[in-house]
Amino acid sequence: MMTRPRIVLLNGAHEPENNRRNFRRELDADLVEYHLPEGDVPETYDVDGAVVTGSRASVYWDEAWIESTKAWVEAAVDRDIPFLGVCFGHQLLADVLGGTVEPMSECEIGYRTVERAADSLLLSGIDEEFTVFTTHSDRVAELPPGAHRIAANDYGIHGFRKDHVFTVQSHPEYDTTTAEYVTRSKDLPEERLQSVLDGIDAENFQAACEAKQLFENFTAYVREHAAASEDAAVADD
Repeated sequence: MMTRPRIVLLNGAHEPENNRRNFRRELDADLVEYHLPEGDVPETYDVDGAVVTGSRASVYWDEAWIESTKAWVEAAVDRDIPFLGVCFGHQLLADVLGGTVEPMSECEIGYRTVERAADSLLLSGIDEEFTVFTTHSDRVAELPPGAHRIAANDYGIHGFRKDHVFTVQSHPEYDTTTAEYVTRSKDLPEERLQSVLDGIDAENFQAACEAKQLFENFTAYVREHAAASEDAAVADD
C-alpha cells in the first residue's frame, strides 16, 4: 500500500526558499520541486498529484513561464492528476479550467476569517469559520464551469473544487516568518502595514494552524486516488 505519494511542487515564487520550506514541512509526500519563474516545468505526468504554490505574478501576465505552466497543468488535469492550488495556484487553476481571474481594487492581507462549505472534502475537520493568512491583489471572479465554491469571505471566493482539483486563496502553509517577510514586501500605507504586522502574533498563528488539516486531507485524497487508479489498471489487464 502506498504511504507517501509522489507529488510535484510547482513553486511559483520568484524567491522560492520560503515556499520550499513551508510546503516540505506540511506535505507528507515525496516532493519533486520545479521553480516555475525559471521556466522549469515537469517533462512527465508520472506523478500521483501536484501542488501549485503562491507567486507575486498574476496569471494573466504575458510571460513564457506562465504559459508553459498552464499548458502542463491543463494536460495533467486532463489525465485526472489531483491538484491543490494555493493563492496564485488557486487562480491559475481557475483560469486553466475556464474561470475568470481579475485584479482587485484593494488587496486582502493579514489574518482573516473564511467560511467553508459544509460538504468540502478538502476542508473537512476544519471549523465552518476559520482563520487563515491571506495576501492577494487578484481574485477568482467567476468559477470554472462545473466547479463549486468551498470557501468564501467578504473579499469573495476563497476556494473551489472541480473533479480532482482543489484550491484555496489563502496561505495555510505560512509560518510567521513568511507572513512577516511577505507583508514587509508590500507597498502599503504605513498605518495599514503596521496593523497587519501587529496581527502576526502567536495567537493568530495558532488559530490559523487549524487550516493545515487541508494538507493531510489532500495527501489522503491523492493516496486513495492513486490506489484506485492502480486497481483499475490491474482490472483492465
